[in-house]
Amino acid sequence: MKAKEFINELRGLSLEDVKEKRRSLSEELMKLRFRKAVGQLDRSHRISEVKRNIARVVGVLSEKTQAQ
Repeated sequence: MKAKEFINELRGLSLEDVKEKRRSLSEELMKLRFRKAVGQLDRSHRISEVKRNIARVVGVLSEKTQAQ
């Protein structure tokens, strides 16, 4: 999914759904880091993708909280 599509999708979600998305991405990042540590991670670029997506979610989350 492209960045703009991802951000537009996030903006369409409710505040609670955005928080849930951040939590699930954080869990995914943790799992990826564990897999990297034991040498089972094939696509290491996935870690940086997830980190960027978390940053996007945090940005949208701050937009939503400031709008309230």
